[in-house]
Amino acid sequence: MLSNLPDDPWLLQQRERVGRCIQQARMHHNMTQDAVYLAIPLNRSYYQDIEAGRANPSLDTLNGIARAIGVSLSDLVR
Repeated sequence: MLSNLPDDPWLLQQRERVGRCIQQARMHHNMTQDAVYLAIPLNRSYYQDIEAGRANPSLDTLNGIARAIGVSLSDLVR
């Protein structure tokens, strides 16, 4: 999923923002990355790339992350 990502600065910024929201929600709920990616399930490095803003997750993946953390999807993309 990391290949052929557009170099558009706005898109890069949005991925980073979503990654930060995911990380903040996860930490607010006292969850480890392991707990989240295993609940979905996702590959560890892919989940880390999502939080770091290097991946472009699908809507289904974002929804799974939101459910695993216990927040709404809108909380992750605000």
